[in-house]
Amino acid sequence: MPKHKKVVSSPDEFDADIFLQPAVALYAAPAQEYSGITPHAHRKGQLILSLHGAVSCEVQNALWLVPPRHAVWIPGNMPHRCRVTNNARTCFLFIEPGAAVMPETCCTIAMTSLVRELILYLAEQEPSYSAGSKTARLAAVLLEQLPDAPVDALHLAISDHPKIRQMAEMLFADPGDRTTLQQWASRLATSERSLARMVQSETGMSFGRWRQQLHLMIALNELAEGKSVQNVAGALGYDSVSAFITMFRKALGKSPTQYFASLN
Repeated sequence: MPKHKKVVSSPDEFDADIFLQPAVALYAAPAQEYSGITPHAHRKGQLILSLHGAVSCEVQNALWLVPPRHAVWIPGNMPHRCRVTNNARTCFLFIEPGAAVMPETCCTIAMTSLVRELILYLAEQEPSYSAGSKTARLAAVLLEQLPDAPVDALHLAISDHPKIRQMAEMLFADPGDRTTLQQWASRLATSERSLARMVQSETGMSFGRWRQQLHLMIALNELAEGKSVQNVAGALGYDSVSAFITMFRKALGKSPTQYFASLN
C-alpha cells in the first residue's frame, strides 16, 4: 500500500483518491508560496484546515479565505484551486463520498477544539489504516462530530471579469483603501452606474457590502493570528474600534472576542 507522507510541500503530491478509507488527512508546509495553476477536483470531498499563515481557495467564482481555526469544505468532484503563502501550515482532510453528512456546496466551517485535534491526529497516521483499528474508530468519531461544526459565511464572491478581479486584488493588497465607487469607476475607465450594476450582477452584492465582506475575511485572519482589534480596525481603515466591532457583530452575531471564545 502507498505510504503516507507526513508533511508535503504541495497538496498535489498526495492522491487521496487511491485510498478507500472513509477519511484520510495530511499536513502541508510549503517551502515557498504555492498557487494551483489550473482547477482540479477529487472524488473525495476535501476540508482545508488552516493552522498558520494565509490560505485561500477559489471555487466557482467565489474566493474562500481560510483563517486559522477555520476550514473550507469542498464537495467531491468540484473543481477548485488553492493558494497558500510560504509561511502557511495547512491540514487537508479527505472524506469518502457518503462517509459523513456534509454540505453539498462549499462553505467555511469554524473548527471546534475536538474536531481540530481529531483531524491533526488523523494526519499523523498511515492513510491505509484497517477497518476496526484505533485509527478507524477515531476517524468514525471525527466524521460523526464534523457535521455539527458551525458554518460561517466567509467567502467573497468574485468573477472572471477583469475589472472586478483588479478591484479584489488591489483591495487585498491594501484593505484600508477607502476609494469610493465613483473613484473606482474613474480608475477603471467606466461609469459609476455601470460599475455598480456590474458588481451587483457578478457578486450578488452592492459594492459597499462586497468590500465589507472582504474586510471581514481579512479581519478574521488577522485576529486569529493574534493582532489586536485596534490594530486590525486601523489597518482596514475604520474610523474607530467601535465601528469595526459593530460591523463584525452584524456579520457574525458576536463581537470579535466572543466569536473566538466560542471556538474554544
